[in-house]
Amino acid sequence: MLKPILIGLAVALGVAALANGVFMLTSPEGWYFAVPGVTTTGSFNQHFIRDIGIVFLFIGAGFLTGAFQPHLRLFAWATPTIWLSGHALFHFWEVAVGICSASVLGRDFPAVTLPALLGWTLMVWALKRARIDGAL
Repeated sequence: MLKPILIGLAVALGVAALANGVFMLTSPEGWYFAVPGVTTTGSFNQHFIRDIGIVFLFIGAGFLTGAFQPHLRLFAWATPTIWLSGHALFHFWEVAVGICSASVLGRDFPAVTLPALLGWTLMVWALKRARIDGAL
């Protein structure tokens, strides 16, 4: 019962990351003004937004690869989860050192912290499955 839910979660994360990456690549200015809070983090930088858009394409590909290639699942889900976790921790660091107020954590939670936590859920499940299946 849990497996189809987690595979569906991986597909949803993958599709969302791909959509975000495509949006960042095709309309960096549109993305900059559409995503809540982005305009408060610094000036518009088309090159930087497109660079991160490429990262989101890889994140989406990782989650989708893991969803459809069980033998690659642990690696495919761990890789984007590590990046997403670093991104979330960076947001917490900005609050800790006074760059941002704590209120931004709630605003950013759905797009920053939640994907990292969901990635960890997938990764831990994949690790347990790999151990059960004798792949580790």
